[in-house]
Amino acid sequence: MSLLQEVDTIEQESIKPLDECQKLIEHGVSTADDLLREGESAVHGDVGQENEKLCSFTKKALHIQLDSLPEVPSLVDVPCLSAQLDDCLLTILKNQIFRHGTVASHPPVQLEEFIEKPGGILVRWCKVDDDFIPQDYRLQYRKSTANHFEDVYVGSETEFIVLHIDPNVDYQFRVCARGDGRQEWSPWSVPQIGHTTLVPHEWTTGLEGYSLSSRRNIALRNDSQSCGVLYSKAPTYFCGQTLTFRIETVGQPDRRDSLGVCVEQQNGYDSLQRDKAVCISTNGAVFVNGKEMTNQLPAVTSGSTVTFDMEAVQLGPSSNEGGNSKLRVTISSNNREVVFDWVLDQCCGSLYFGCSFSYPGWKVLVF
Repeated sequence: MSLLQEVDTIEQESIKPLDECQKLIEHGVSTADDLLREGESAVHGDVGQENEKLCSFTKKALHIQLDSLPEVPSLVDVPCLSAQLDDCLLTILKNQIFRHGTVASHPPVQLEEFIEKPGGILVRWCKVDDDFIPQDYRLQYRKSTANHFEDVYVGSETEFIVLHIDPNVDYQFRVCARGDGRQEWSPWSVPQIGHTTLVPHEWTTGLEGYSLSSRRNIALRNDSQSCGVLYSKAPTYFCGQTLTFRIETVGQPDRRDSLGVCVEQQNGYDSLQRDKAVCISTNGAVFVNGKEMTNQLPAVTSGSTVTFDMEAVQLGPSSNEGGNSKLRVTISSNNREVVFDWVLDQCCGSLYFGCSFSYPGWKVLVF
């Protein structure tokens, strides 16, 4: 910056006499051009006006000094800027370039898969250079209409769920990596487009005991004495999808606490530990239609994720009476899972999700 400021100062001081010289020359050329046109007009004019125009032309020609020029600076007096680098500095620069620089025909990591999530996209990437040993990955994204990418994940995992994605809008993703023991990042992967058609999960508004985030995907159990089950705004959970609850903060646990899914909203209950619902309590107990299972998951803590996966199970010919439906449910928490069949008296294409906490402080994100 200091050297560039020196260049600017020299340029501003040196250009002034050259600018003045140019103005004088341009003025002289313009005056001579006007006089030339006036002389041509006098020569080709009418006989009656010719003498008058010639006299006027002659007077102007005598008063204008057409043979004078301003003093133009000689070429050697005009500054000529140049940059010089000592040979030792060039050697240092070359050594730094060879030390830190690399040439790659392909980036060492590439985007591999996009999986639609409600209001989000699960992005997966993989290493494509066998000789590259990654230490960290860096994922960026932007709306296709935006100019700049922004960081959304930095870490050692090879997948990440990007939330707050608007449905049916294209987003552009790219990923790079940092080699083991190095500070600089690798070249970016080839950018790819991802999108989701699934609307985001939202908690329903208006329940006194819970405060919601602006996107209504985070619920906080507040200090209100009012209790009850907070349900989803709509039955947006479908079989074949994964429903995830992430515990952001914890409060005092209670056996009546619940996180789970249900066939329909039923007011008057303070927990999902009831008929037509499956849930997990914050102490890890699993309930199916209000009955506690013998299998138990670890207790829920801050940062825990609880996932529900369901798939329809084909009932035998003798079980079709009454329109019964069987769903195979997998509930996972803290690297452990329970699997069971949930029999319903009706077929359900979509389900509500819900939560209930007896004491304040619990905050849960759903996606």
